[in-house]
Amino acid sequence: MSGFVAGLCVAILPVLVIGFWLGRRTTRPQHLGGLGTPVEHATFQTLHTASLAAPPLRAGLTEETARKSARRLRSLLGTDALCLTDQKEVLVWDGVGEHHRAEIMERLTGPLDTGRGEAFRLDCDAPDCPVRWAVVAPLTVDDRVHGALVACAPRESAVLVRAAGEVARWVSVQLELADLDQSRTRLIEAEIKALRAQISPHFIFNSLAVIASFVRTDPERARELLLEFADFTRYSFRRHGDFTTLADELHAIDHYLALVRARFGDRLSVTLQIAPEVLPVALPFLCLQPLVENAVKHGLEGKAVPAGKSHISITAQDAGAEALVVIEDDGAGMDPVLLRRILAGEVSPSGGIGLSNVDDRLRQVYGDDYGLVIETAVGAGMKITARLPKYQPGVHSAGRLSGG
Repeated sequence: MSGFVAGLCVAILPVLVIGFWLGRRTTRPQHLGGLGTPVEHATFQTLHTASLAAPPLRAGLTEETARKSARRLRSLLGTDALCLTDQKEVLVWDGVGEHHRAEIMERLTGPLDTGRGEAFRLDCDAPDCPVRWAVVAPLTVDDRVHGALVACAPRESAVLVRAAGEVARWVSVQLELADLDQSRTRLIEAEIKALRAQISPHFIFNSLAVIASFVRTDPERARELLLEFADFTRYSFRRHGDFTTLADELHAIDHYLALVRARFGDRLSVTLQIAPEVLPVALPFLCLQPLVENAVKHGLEGKAVPAGKSHISITAQDAGAEALVVIEDDGAGMDPVLLRRILAGEVSPSGGIGLSNVDDRLRQVYGDDYGLVIETAVGAGMKITARLPKYQPGVHSAGRLSGG
């Protein structure tokens, strides 16, 4: 879908350039300023104007986004007036002749119902009103009409009709991208909720049982563990955005491991090796903690000998444009064939928590090249590697929670 949308953007741009040039060639002279021929200058102006109009539209069609983009869109068409509407009202009017608002909405019933463009004469008793014709081009996303782009001009023009249609198609592409972004956000939110639901009730019960066991024998230790538990659960169930920092995620892991060590004592040893340079890197929320919980599951609870010891290592290295995070345990491991089926969603995980969820979210945010790399075999432990780009458009941490 994203490739098709990108291709459609490329296909539309030449038509926008031609429309912009034809609309501008009869107006005031342009200073080329070394940009070359008039067509080359028009190309530059069109691309520049379109790039300025696009960001607001990527947030969807609202009164605010329409207001921010309308002037740029009117500049693309070179018209005296332009308005953007939704299904019910004019969101913004840019240019002269704003008294035609009500008339425009009355005439939009047909185009909004059918999704077909239309041109019509405007009724106006004002002798000095420069707009006499309106060209309506519906804005559609997935065959659903969201609103319309209406260009107003002194006279009927076949060039304007075609140019308005192409600009409306370009706007529709931006709205479709906004819709895709919103869908991706809703999917990520749903997966985070699912992951929160997977936070083991068994772990919560055991943590509270361990805390209770210290209440009489070591009240200070019980108090410390209760604070660790509170900080961990507050982070896990926070509502503070889709992304966090590596520092915050490691902080939550530290709380989690404090509770695990309180339960298993010297049966569990943990080694951390973290490069300070990667601590500010942004990553999907609750992305690493489930991997550590999985290591605990396979490293301790999955061992054949209950009294056996386990070692977990967590490293985060600076790898140029990426941060390389590796979580390794020496536990029971897993059949690679079963692991592939779990990651493919063919079977439900038993013992492993959130591996497929984390893998899916990494691929959604960064692309298929950034899924988890897992090395394992029965009885050979498990090594999970996650590559995190230091910069990715749209991936920004909302900041650390106070007191976390």
